Amino acid sequence: MELVGSPLTATYAHPRSTPTKFLPAISTMASSYKNRFPYYPLPQSFSLPWTPSAYYKAAAINPTLGPFSKSSQGLTPSKMLPFVSNRTNLFTWYTPDDWYRSNLTNYKESETSRHNAERLRVDTSRMIQDKYQQTKKTQLESTKNLGERVNDIEFWRSELCRELDEMMGETNALTDMKKRLERALAETEAPLQVAQECLLHREKRMGIDLVHDNVEKQLFTEVDVIRSCQERMQQWLDKAKAQLASNRVAQHELERDLVNKQAAHRIDDKCHHLRNTSDGISYYRGVERVDATISVPESWAKFTDDNILCSQSERAASAKLRDNIENLLVVTANEMWRQFNGVNVAFTNRIAETADAKSKIQTHLAKTLQEIFQIEMNIEAIRKAIRDKGPPLKVAQTRLDERTRRPNVELCRDTAQLRLVNEVHEIDEMIQSLQQRLRDAEDTLQMLVRAKSVLEHDLAVKAHSLFIDQEKCMGMRKTFPSTVRLVGYV
Repeated sequence: MELVGSPLTATYAHPRSTPTKFLPAISTMASSYKNRFPYYPLPQSFSLPWTPSAYYKAAAINPTLGPFSKSSQGLTPSKMLPFVSNRTNLFTWYTPDDWYRSNLTNYKESETSRHNAERLRVDTSRMIQDKYQQTKKTQLESTKNLGERVNDIEFWRSELCRELDEMMGETNALTDMKKRLERALAETEAPLQVAQECLLHREKRMGIDLVHDNVEKQLFTEVDVIRSCQERMQQWLDKAKAQLASNRVAQHELERDLVNKQAAHRIDDKCHHLRNTSDGISYYRGVERVDATISVPESWAKFTDDNILCSQSERAASAKLRDNIENLLVVTANEMWRQFNGVNVAFTNRIAETADAKSKIQTHLAKTLQEIFQIEMNIEAIRKAIRDKGPPLKVAQTRLDERTRRPNVELCRDTAQLRLVNEVHEIDEMIQSLQQRLRDAEDTLQMLVRAKSVLEHDLAVKAHSLFIDQEKCMGMRKTFPSTVRLVGYV
């Protein structure tokens, strides 16, 4: 017998040798039973299960006893069937050596089978333990890799969040700067209009007073300075808009990448915390053959790094643009103020030369111009108040419109519904009252303008030039924006 095998995958070979002539033949004893008992072999189903058919042959005697009759009374004892006790030899017995050898053979085969079974059990237990350790090691490695992946995602997500916050801050800062630039650009319209109106009014001078003096030269210079400032502001405003668009593109890429990172972090963190006892685990046949990946770790990290680098580049350009706009606002404000002061000095000198106008007409005209200015500011305040009522009205009407979409019985005319309706009515009434006040103010302004025209008509020729320079031109120039307004802070 030879055993072949390994600790993990053992192959057992147990050749079972069953010699055909293991037991001695019984033909030597056949003469003792010759013509005594006929041999009747038993059927296969009658053989005992514990009797090996290869070792023994079963013999049976089926005597047929006829009924006791007179015909059997005359038989001699030699003609009758002999009893077992009368036999001298038995034909089914073996020798003691055969019996011992048979037992020893059975013992050895049983011991060999047990040994093989024990070897199989030990190797199987060892294999199960090895497979368990291998599976556990593989799962630990996968868990470790998932943990490292989660850490990588967390790192890039933090970098994206930081860069996104900085980009949003930079975008907000640039937006504020753009609004400042727009306000500053809008503030230049009033000085330009004032300068142009001053030139227009001075063209109304009569007679010898219609001269090309220093005041007119300074006014033309002021118009050129303001227009030059407007052109530069408009150019930088266009650059700011383009930079804002670039910032939003970079911010959009960061936000999209951040959303993907958050989703991947959520999925990988869930996978990282899955255990053999977790809920929701199941078989997914063939999932390991599905390769839906579109990137490798290098390209994956490079994609986010490129987004961050692009955002940093746009932030740097945006910061530089803000600095340039800040410098532009300061320079243009100084230029306009310098020229404005020069024009005012020229006007003052010119007014000093024509100081013989009548004081009463000057006083009334100054008061009229001042009231015109105040009523214009009042009109603007009323218009602003009307505009300010727009958002609350939109909010109230939007709320009412949204509440009309409530399902079924939820369309309840509750306190909120009634208050919203009243709010809309109240805001409408406020707007109507303000519009009425605006019409009154505009009518008042028209009345003031007509009064001013009457006063101008009554001026003498000598006082006409002084009236234009001192009252109309200098009166309008009192409203020149301050430096704070020219740099866009207000």
